[in-house]
Amino acid sequence: MSSQMSSSRHVSLGSLNVGESARVVALGRTDRRYREKLLAFGLTPGTLVSVERVAPLGDPLELRVRGFALSLRKGEADAVMVEKEAADQT
Repeated sequence: MSSQMSSSRHVSLGSLNVGESARVVALGRTDRRYREKLLAFGLTPGTLVSVERVAPLGDPLELRVRGFALSLRKGEADAVMVEKEAADQT
């Protein structure tokens, strides 16, 4: 698979819908302290993340990360680049 095909699946974590899962591929340009906070929350490259719920007005998002619930503002989630997981087609 070419890197061009792979990168077309990269989106921000904040753009995922409820029920979608993705793997973290990178943290975008953001304040160093905030980047460290995201890493401490377990949002490291390769980590599987799923969107569990979204507040009625679209902010914040409730995520499932490493077995625990994590809530992030949409703007904060937009700093995390992910690759969508293929949907289960069974």
